[in-house]
Amino acid sequence: MVRALPETFRLSRMPVPLELPVPVEGVQAKRITDTWGAARSSGRTHQGVDIFATRGTPVLSATRGVVARVGESGLGGKQVWVIGPGGERHYYAHLDDWAAGLHVWQRVRAGDPVGFVGTTGNARGTPPHLHYGIYAAGGALNPHPRLGDAAAAP
Repeated sequence: MVRALPETFRLSRMPVPLELPVPVEGVQAKRITDTWGAARSSGRTHQGVDIFATRGTPVLSATRGVVARVGESGLGGKQVWVIGPGGERHYYAHLDDWAAGLHVWQRVRAGDPVGFVGTTGNARGTPPHLHYGIYAAGGALNPHPRLGDAAAAP
């Protein structure tokens, strides 16, 4: 019997999606401002997009993937990392909380809940939002051009 390949290996062999659904329930892509590269404190630049919504709005996985990290640290506060197609890492930060039962090595589909919009980390004192980032082997990528209103694929 052929041994099944681990899901992360299968994902790494899949093509990177050219379009991704907006990972915040009920938010349309046209409402998201492209702030990629905008100046931030300490000489940093913004490496993602901020998607504003009411605190507690569900945050949904933008892709099929495997949860690589669920935790709270640094600038992102409560955060989730999902390894998706092509080995890209999808970063969901400033969460108010994580989806019930979410855990490392869990498989997710596009549209599965991973958390809820909040203001943790360095977002304290700002309007509630999700910071969404994508990272590939070469570093951070701008998610904005790939966000669309397409329904989450199964």
